[in-house]
Parts: sequence; structure tokens; C-alpha cells
Amino acid sequence: MDEAQHDGELLVGEVGGAQFATLPDAARGCDVVVGCGAVQVAVRSVAELLEIGYVHAEFCPAALPSPHHEPAPWPGWPQDETGGNRELWMVDAQRWNDAWGAALNAHRAAAGLAPVEDVRSHVLTDRAWLAADPALAPWPQPDDPEVIQTGAWILPDERPLPAELESFLDAGEPPVYFGLGSYSGSDRMSPTGETVGQVMVAAARALGRRAIISSGWADLTPPDDGTDCILVGDTNHHALFGRVAAVVHHGGAGTSTAVARAGVPQVLLPQQYDQHYWAGRVDQLGIGIAHPQRMLTTDSLTAALSRALEPDFADRARSLATSIRSDGTRTAARHLMDLVRGS
Repeated sequence: MDEAQHDGELLVGEVGGAQFATLPDAARGCDVVVGCGAVQVAVRSVAELLEIGYVHAEFCPAALPSPHHEPAPWPGWPQDETGGNRELWMVDAQRWNDAWGAALNAHRAAAGLAPVEDVRSHVLTDRAWLAADPALAPWPQPDDPEVIQTGAWILPDERPLPAELESFLDAGEPPVYFGLGSYSGSDRMSPTGETVGQVMVAAARALGRRAIISSGWADLTPPDDGTDCILVGDTNHHALFGRVAAVVHHGGAGTSTAVARAGVPQVLLPQQYDQHYWAGRVDQLGIGIAHPQRMLTTDSLTAALSRALEPDFADRARSLATSIRSDGTRTAARHLMDLVRGS
């Protein structure tokens, strides 16, 4: 057993155990539970215990098997790039079993449930939901009966922007927003020893732009107290992104969709899992730039941001924004009600 496999089994032992311990009480009295994301490996088992409905949803096409694309790479696992997509998905299925099978089945046995032979099929079911926008991240087989694409799940956000941020926005030309969202890795991704915050602000300054730095889980900070940059915490992206010149981010599903919906260019710094898919889609659609898969430097980020700020990228981003749907949450709710009613 390699270190990544061992870590995966520990993870599901902890996460799965917590789900078995807490979800039955939380879901008791419900008609259906929805498990979102591949970490929700115990949700279907809990639904079986309570004898209620179960739906699994993913936020990125690359998380669901298809011969038309390769699987999202597992963080910390060696990436076997030999063979075609079908072979890669077979490897992916084996990784689900290797990482999570023993721990999941131990919890199921303790709960009086039968063992699972194919963990991925068990979790995803034979009709998974894809909570991603069809224009930004289409399922490659639109009529596939095994996947229901609802559209991205977007809820209204009426929070006002902080007064300090409003003043900063009003004080000059639209700035560049920088953030790594839920990415919790090191703030030192640069081979020069600079922090990511230093690289980000330096790239903006090299192009004569002001910068908004979102601290996020990576705890980013600006390099100094310059008046051309501001540090923000959790902020209403829907209210902010339409007022910036570009967004530089990690490539999460939510941020990628929010930027596309705002109609501004984006630069993606993918680090793991589905972030590589979103970087590829943004690049393919011509609405932004995928930073090369190497360590971040001021020069590399300046070059990527300079390209993204070219007028053609802004034009394409504005055009795509008109196609981003806002009814994904309502569509998912309708499907859930149909499921409860048995139709």
C-alpha cells in the first residue's frame, strides 16, 4: 500500500465515520438526501439505513465517468497517463476501491448493511446529477440517460460590499481580483521564495493595475500597505466580479462559474482535482488563460494576466455570460420533487 492509498483510507475512515455518526439523525424524517462531491461516500449508506431516497451530484463533468474525457486527477496520487479515457476510468474505479472500499464496508457491516463491491458506482449511482452550467461545462453526451445536468446551483446573494471595498472600487479604474478560494495549500507557490500575495500584486503593478487580494483558506496577504491594493475576506462575488477588470483564481467550480457569469476574463492557477478541467474549459472557450503547470512567478503571472486583459478575451467573456443559466437550483428542486412524488 502506498502513502496516498493509506491516506485515502484514513480519510474515509474519519469522514465516513463522521457521516455515519451524524447523518442519520440529521436526515431522519426526510424523503431524500443529496450527496454532493466524491467525499460523500457514506451518504447512500445512510439513505439505505433510513429507507429514503438518495441522489448524488457532482459540480464538474470530469468527476463523472465518460469515454469523452479523462478523470479529474486525484490529489497526491501518481497520474497514469497511459491508455485512452476508458482505461483511465478503469484505473479511477480501482482507486475508489483501493482508497475507500475497506473503510466504507467496515462501517456498513457495523450498521448491518451488505458490502459494496464497486465503490464508485455505489456512490455515483446509475443516474448522477451534474450541477454545472451547460454552456460553460457541458456534459459531452447531452441525451445520456445516466446523467442529469441541472445547471449550476446558484442562490441569490444580496450582501452589500464592504464600505472600504466600495471606496476602493470607486477610486480608480477596475482592479484585478486575486484569490485562491477554498484552496488551503501553502502561500509559497513561487520558486523565488515570494509569497503568492507578493507575486499577485507585483503582476498587477507591472501592468499598471490595482489589486484586490482575497485572503481565503490560503491566508493570502498583500506585500505592503500600498494604496493600490486591498485585502478582503468573504465577499459577495456576484456583486464584485462585474466591477473588476479580471479575476485570477484557483479554478474551483463555483468561482469559475461566478466569473463566467460576470462576463469578465479570468486567469486560472489550477493545483488539484477538477481545477484542471476548469482551466482547460476557460482556455478552450477563449474567455481567459490557464496558467502553465509550473511554479508561479511574477513574470509568468504577468504574462498570463496581460493576455487575459486583451480586448478579445473580454468580448468573448461578455458574450458567454449571456448564455449562463440562473435556474439550475430551481431545476434541481423540481427533479427532487419529482423523485419524492415517484414520477
